[in-house]
Amino acid sequence: MRIALDGIPLSEPRTGVGHYTFELALALARSCPLDSIELVSPRPFTSGVESLNEASLPRNLSLNYIAANVFERRWFVHGLPSHIRRTGVELFHGTNYEVSFRRICPSVLTVHDLSLILLPHTHLSRRVRRAKLRLPLMVRAATLIITPTEAIRHEVCHHLGVAPEKVVIVPEAPRKVFCPSDRIGDEETLRNLGINASYFLAVGTLEPRKNLRALVLAYRELIGSSPHRPWLVIAGKEGWMLDDLRTEIDRAGPGEHIHLTGYVSDEELRSLYSSCLGFVFPSLYEGFGLPPLEAMACGAPVIANSIPSLREVLGDAASFVDAENINELKSAMLSLIENPERRDLLSGASENRAADFSWERTAAMTRSVYETARRK
Repeated sequence: MRIALDGIPLSEPRTGVGHYTFELALALARSCPLDSIELVSPRPFTSGVESLNEASLPRNLSLNYIAANVFERRWFVHGLPSHIRRTGVELFHGTNYEVSFRRICPSVLTVHDLSLILLPHTHLSRRVRRAKLRLPLMVRAATLIITPTEAIRHEVCHHLGVAPEKVVIVPEAPRKVFCPSDRIGDEETLRNLGINASYFLAVGTLEPRKNLRALVLAYRELIGSSPHRPWLVIAGKEGWMLDDLRTEIDRAGPGEHIHLTGYVSDEELRSLYSSCLGFVFPSLYEGFGLPPLEAMACGAPVIANSIPSLREVLGDAASFVDAENINELKSAMLSLIENPERRDLLSGASENRAADFSWERTAAMTRSVYETARRK
């Protein structure tokens, strides 16, 4: 089958959707060698992705940057349909909420979550307006829809009026780079990042939905009410609406160490996951929750917000809290410091849970969705 995937998420530094797009394409190409897999984008790929082309990718996986002409600049209206007709694409997979408006070939749409609709106050207003306008059109245009969890499948059906039989659950997975790492190498990485104490870790784009302000408040309560002095390390690129978070960080008093690393490499992130006292994920809303699963793959004990999607993905291997309750969040962190046996128990459970997920499994399930879409 000739399959094209939306490569636009690979035109900027990779975060959640970019990793999903690339890992899925790679796993599809490796597991289905008779298929032609193409990542197509009207924007140039980042240098990191472009450098992989031909050198280390499977032969049946290609990166195709289409410098659209004036007519084709409205990519999903004109450019993509034109490309599909020219090249004989048999199925298009919109990995980032969008497919062609025109039904040129069967299409599959991944809806990672509905935060733009359900939590509009945590996003830029222009993105919210775009989502409210386009997402209902996209779910109607797609042949089939993929969601990463049952929680998001339910939301798509309920809030967008989609028939349940049109939506298929396909879980995601941690990347293989994330596994327990060499402690000696970790120490050097941590030194290079300016970290020289035990620490709790949070990972994600710095934006309101990640609820990092609550984590900072819980951390400050921990420092103020106990003799323990761990650091709080937050790794991730800056997003938007950061004033409240910055205000709380700036209020840090003596003995409080809140360390922002910025965007980090996979190797640095692996060391951060592998060496932390605990990984804390207080996000208000997630479609799947890759960071806590990546942390689990590295053996980190995980504290997560008790929301349906995270309970579904993390199972019994995490410590769940109401992350809007500052005292509950603080108590969970304190428990990991003062109860090494619990920390070790969660660490072992983490690795076992993460082993249940793989990109090979994700690719096989996705390929089955493609076959179903072609028959419709």
